[in-house]
Amino acid sequence: MPVYAIENLVPVIDPSSYVHATAVLIGDVIIGANCYVGPNAALRGDFGRIILEQGCNVQDNCVIHSFPEQDCVVEQDGHIGHGAVLHGCRIGRNALVGMNAVIMDKAVIGSESLVAATTFVKSGFECPPKSLVVGSPASVKRTLSEKEIAWKTKGTHEYQILTQRCHDSMREVQPLHAVQPARPRFNASHHKPKDEA
Repeated sequence: MPVYAIENLVPVIDPSSYVHATAVLIGDVIIGANCYVGPNAALRGDFGRIILEQGCNVQDNCVIHSFPEQDCVVEQDGHIGHGAVLHGCRIGRNALVGMNAVIMDKAVIGSESLVAATTFVKSGFECPPKSLVVGSPASVKRTLSEKEIAWKTKGTHEYQILTQRCHDSMREVQPLHAVQPARPRFNASHHKPKDEA
């Protein structure tokens, strides 16, 4: 994977975490235990520090960055959906940031909150724990139910399992030229989209 030091600051990756070979880590990036960082994610710690606490996932094509002397932190079990952009913000413990959402500087997303896909969170925005955050600009729509929080927690657990699956079996291969008879399917999870759960 492309990992770059800048001015003697070298990224730190806990050995239990999985970072895809196409993800890019630069400088002051600290990845805790049992995290997953997906393909083409860019964590660019060339101004401010980036911290992923234990059990986080940062999915494909995410961008994380900060202004100088400003940390961008994803707390324990944070879940950052495909294509999200985090800039100098704090994502609370067990919170979810939906696909293609943008969270700006000094915003604080409360623990166990859910930021809906494509939401734009302005600089300095703060929400209490267990908030559903929606819109452009974002606002708190309501408090999440315990069932919704449990669904989110289960989804994050699936990424923690995926981290181990990647360590155990992901490898570069040549493609097949035809679909093999009785092609198997993955059966590692029965987690479903929220509307089907």
